[in-house]
Amino acid sequence: MTRIVATLLCLLALALPLAADAAPWTEGKEYIRLTPPQQTTVPAGKIEVMEVFSYGCPACNAYQPVMTKLRLALPPNAQLVYLPAAFNAAEDWPMFQRAFFAAQMLGIGERAHQAMYDAVWKTGELQTIVPGTAQLKRPQPTIEDAARLYERVAGIKSGDFVAMAKSFAVDSKMRAADTQITAMQVPSTPCLIVNGKYRVNRDALGPSTDQLIELVKFLIAKDSSG
Repeated sequence: MTRIVATLLCLLALALPLAADAAPWTEGKEYIRLTPPQQTTVPAGKIEVMEVFSYGCPACNAYQPVMTKLRLALPPNAQLVYLPAAFNAAEDWPMFQRAFFAAQMLGIGERAHQAMYDAVWKTGELQTIVPGTAQLKRPQPTIEDAARLYERVAGIKSGDFVAMAKSFAVDSKMRAADTQITAMQVPSTPCLIVNGKYRVNRDALGPSTDQLIELVKFLIAKDSSG
């Protein structure tokens, strides 16, 4: 009898590493496969990790420490990118989307990324809601207001920024972003998309940031070649 118990214990010990290696994530629960997959913008050989966001989104602002931790945890073959949403017109999201693409095309998007959040939620320079209330600020910030911030932060003349923001190229990027966000069925912001194929379902995850990061890393590994 003792020999049988010992054998069973050995078999159990051998099975434990397999159980530990089993993915704790379920397609359709913690992540959703996108059909059809979306085209990515990163170089060949890289895995795209996209945040769909808006500078005017309070949840996105609160999520910035999570995004910083995620960026630092990404493997070398992964690259973080941003896609601005515009589906909350009442709170000026289309303007922020326009500003993001103008900054991106002028090569100053990354440099000014945190400054834009701060202008909305800390300094109030581009705030859209009256502090301490749910009341919308009137008038809402304009692209000219955003241009003055970019001039101060990144040294781009405000007139040049406005001209880029109102260009056909930026209009085209905005239309493409709206189409892609609809195709990915983004329910809200912030929203993470891995390699144009998997949408992270944050509602199915616990409050732990580590859990989110491990899921994203799992999806990166799932889609990595070799």
